[in-house]
Amino acid sequence: MLGNYLIGLREGLEASLVVCILVAYLVKTDRRDALRPVWAGIGIACTVSLAFGAALEFGSQELTFEAQELLGGSLSIISVGLVTWMIFWMRRTARHLKRDLHGRLDAALRMGTGALVATALLAVGREGLETALFVWASVRAGGEGRAGPLVGVLLGIATAIVLGWLFYRGALRINLAKFFTWTGSMLVVVAAGVLAYGVHDLQEARFVGGLRTKAFDITGTVPPDSWYGTLLKGVFNFQPDPTVVQVTVWALYLVPTMIFFLAPRRGEAGRGKAGRPAPATPPTASNA
Repeated sequence: MLGNYLIGLREGLEASLVVCILVAYLVKTDRRDALRPVWAGIGIACTVSLAFGAALEFGSQELTFEAQELLGGSLSIISVGLVTWMIFWMRRTARHLKRDLHGRLDAALRMGTGALVATALLAVGREGLETALFVWASVRAGGEGRAGPLVGVLLGIATAIVLGWLFYRGALRINLAKFFTWTGSMLVVVAAGVLAYGVHDLQEARFVGGLRTKAFDITGTVPPDSWYGTLLKGVFNFQPDPTVVQVTVWALYLVPTMIFFLAPRRGEAGRGKAGRPAPATPPTASNA
């Protein structure tokens, strides 16, 4: 549940920040007349994201077992790729997100109502579709038919909405760079578990071999139905009897991804070597 809460919080907060920036800019520039099409675009983005998640959940139930496992495994791998890209993208562009959105909004204001709706739809919709896909894959990895993972996601999104409102009101200030670094690191661990589960789905579908070759089996020590087994499963998608292929894929993803994510960027490393002061702390959310 904690891992899914983190997904909802991280993805929801990104969408909340986008909404805060768009709405605050229109209010500060005295263009409140443009708020309605922006909210319309945001509403359409949320509806499309929910419909996409529902299609994934209910559409897959009509498939055969092998087809379900093949679809689930493939989409799990795709969702990990998208989330990984999102983590690195936010790390690279967090400093300039406000400026970029203002530029898009200025262009949309010149073009008219339709452009405003499209700008909000695209800005929020991308986050929503990524969230729906990764949440669906993570809930499958956490155990189908269990309410815990879904509740965790909803609580995370609710927290993100509250934080977004506090950011907008100027009642909360956090260092976004540190926040996205910590949550990004934790999401890499969660994504590694989802990836391993996706590979297991492909093995169940007989698309990838090695289903019977176990790397280890500690079900006697960590029973899947025990409270600590459930906790490990919910947070890290831990499996007490993974295959060799699962463990290999998990390690090949987790280790290099974490190293590249935590490594200082070139500009920061260069400034450090030159002995110049460290770059200024990026603007806090209240300045968005």
